[in-house]
Amino acid sequence: MLIDYDLPLWRPPSEADSFILQVTLGCSFNRCSFCSMYRTKHYAVRPLDEVREEIRAMARADPGVRRVFLADGDALAAPTEHLLAVLDALHVAFPRLERASSYALPANLLKKSVDELTQLRENGLTLLYYGIETGSAELLKRITKGATPEAMVTGLTKAKQAGLRISATMILGLGGQTYWREHIDATADLVNRVELDYLSTLQLMIDPSIEEEFHRKFREPFQPQDDRALLVEQVRLIERLAPPAPLVFRSNHASNALALAGTLPQDRDALLTQLQLALAGGLRLRPEWLRGY
Repeated sequence: MLIDYDLPLWRPPSEADSFILQVTLGCSFNRCSFCSMYRTKHYAVRPLDEVREEIRAMARADPGVRRVFLADGDALAAPTEHLLAVLDALHVAFPRLERASSYALPANLLKKSVDELTQLRENGLTLLYYGIETGSAELLKRITKGATPEAMVTGLTKAKQAGLRISATMILGLGGQTYWREHIDATADLVNRVELDYLSTLQLMIDPSIEEEFHRKFREPFQPQDDRALLVEQVRLIERLAPPAPLVFRSNHASNALALAGTLPQDRDALLTQLQLALAGGLRLRPEWLRGY
């Protein structure tokens, strides 16, 4: 391996061919009850000299890098000046660089000003991956997301004002059998209030190491949705989505039972037809043993 990564290392599926650069380690929040990604790490902003050396090493090995993903889970929590210095080093090292991207927590977008976000975008950080998870205020409390629906609308609006592209995710099944309607309806309502570029669904999968913590947040026993119920959730979601601008919709993440792809609102009927066909048994679902994060 060219770079001695601090493991575990995570990145969005669409960044499979990108240079993964750990600008930070772990997650500064790290308390979401559904997420075990960085539980073994302490959050830290890596020294700029270390990051620059890794950029130079990659440039020697592959000077044609076009895309970079700034890891770990919370690079945007680093000071803006630090991120600008990293972006500058990337552009010097990789003349053909087309974009840099990173995850974004709700707190990141609230703490940084529109001017700061604009500076980052002008210097090459053009795409943010943002976990909405749910638009339900009650469920956001129960999963310890650290944000309210209004806070997410505020932050996402700032990001769009800065000219950033947003790829958001929501989690099917997060409300279980009890709260699924509230989960889906509130999520659709939130998405309809902000301008997103992409929206992807994940299906709820809880790592055994945090399962007890996740269930403890619900007053009553959490009853998970089966595949059929999750397809019904998707039907309800797509029926209610009325985005303010064309929205690329995907459910092709490996956790999903059924892969879907289209643009809303123009492909709404086609997406619903596929879902109804799956509900009738006419489309094969991804086997559970092939699903994962």
